Amino acid sequence: MNAEQARQVDVVLRQLGIPGVVAPEDTENPAGPWRVYDTADPATRRDVTANALASVAAEFAKEKPRSGPMRGFVIPSKTE
Repeated sequence: MNAEQARQVDVVLRQLGIPGVVAPEDTENPAGPWRVYDTADPATRRDVTANALASVAAEFAKEKPRSGPMRGFVIPSKTE
């Protein structure tokens, strides 16, 4: 994920109370790819991105499905 996606993931993790530190893979290159780690220390951290994202998905799966009609808008992408 890039830095903007990492910021969004960090917000969701905090909102859901899921542990994880979102940081760049290479601490010297914040423009590069980012991951979710178990600690902030680059020397001892472990990549837990897959577990963190699975926990987010599990939290959203717990939500009750809405009954009845829903209204909204579908906005086509710019590439169409």
